[in-house]
Amino acid sequence: MGPIQTFVVDGLTHEAKGVARLQGKVTFIEGALPGETVEAQVKKAGRRFDEAVLVNIVEPSAYRVEPSCQHFNVCGGCSFQHLADEQQLNAKSDWLKGQLRNLITTQELEQLSDKPNGYRRRARISVDFKKGRMGFGFRGKASSEIISIEQCVVLTPNLQKVFLSLKHALLKSDLVEALGHVELLEDTKGVSVLLRLTSSISDEHEKAWEDWAERQLVALYWQAPKVSKASVAPEKMRYYELSDLRLKYHPQDFIQVNATMNQKMVAQAMDWLSLDKHDVVLDLFCGVGNFSLPLALHAQSVIGVEVQDTMVEAARENARANGLENLSFVAADLTQPVNSEFFEQAITKVLLDPPRAGALEFLDSIIKIGPTQILYVSCNASTLARDAEYLVAKGYRVLRVSLMDMFPQTSHVETMMLLQKKK
Repeated sequence: MGPIQTFVVDGLTHEAKGVARLQGKVTFIEGALPGETVEAQVKKAGRRFDEAVLVNIVEPSAYRVEPSCQHFNVCGGCSFQHLADEQQLNAKSDWLKGQLRNLITTQELEQLSDKPNGYRRRARISVDFKKGRMGFGFRGKASSEIISIEQCVVLTPNLQKVFLSLKHALLKSDLVEALGHVELLEDTKGVSVLLRLTSSISDEHEKAWEDWAERQLVALYWQAPKVSKASVAPEKMRYYELSDLRLKYHPQDFIQVNATMNQKMVAQAMDWLSLDKHDVVLDLFCGVGNFSLPLALHAQSVIGVEVQDTMVEAARENARANGLENLSFVAADLTQPVNSEFFEQAITKVLLDPPRAGALEFLDSIIKIGPTQILYVSCNASTLARDAEYLVAKGYRVLRVSLMDMFPQTSHVETMMLLQKKK
């Protein structure tokens, strides 16, 4: 560690590290905010920049607030709780504009947001049992250590209650020795707990926990050792409601963790695309139909594509259950060239919501299809920028961009971009 030095902070990274310059060299200071004068100690010196530990705040920012969670300084889940909510959005907007600087020159960056806490309807809880002590919580900041927590302010209130009840029950049980992790989930059907086992347990042990779940009014799922997914009977599948639609899914299938923001995101997608009964829409990375079903309410027809067979079957069942006959779903690897069956109808618009790696491998297939509009939903701004720049080079232009604050208090940014084919 270097000597304690005084820094004037003039910027903020997307990971909520303050940016300062001392004798021309950039220093990143975790916990420092723009406009602050701080004392910090360099812990890692590099050729281009240094990383420092905050020691003392000499002059605090007017936007510094007391973190709402007692575990903020050690838990790795949230990084922005010391910054006022409005300034969090502004900081994320500034960072996103920087990522998309080659794409948004005249477009205004729109914002979509909701409540800052109590929004997270799904969480994976890490479990550890060493030397007779249980660790139950989340990974620490820049660490693999499990931080045992008593509260999580971003969890929905119902999940917070179940979390505390489960933690207290595990402290009195030896089940923890057979646990890998725990998954908490809340949807329209209610609250559920999934226990991933690393070793088998007795029937008596399982019955005791089934009784616990019944008393807590939660659904309990077991993931057996050495299997990738829990076995779930059809009648025990989960579901959530999206406007007047009901979407069923396996408790370990992907769904957006912020239910209210998901409603707003889907509504914004429908508004931006302005669909009519002449539109044929291709929905890529469609999951169980989160966008596909709402699209089908407005378009002539929708084709959903997803790599996982089980999710494709769930999407088909969701279409049937909601009485939508203008939907079809295909299981396909979207890192491969387009399948000819996509060309049976002339695609007018494409919606894609890829994983963090983006959709570069499939972009040429989209260009061959030639849709008039492409709506790109992204959880990784850098791969969005890369993919959108490619599409712009191939004849599209950016019409609208929105930052969607799906994960308040954290550094994660979700983005929606609408691209139009040039005439």
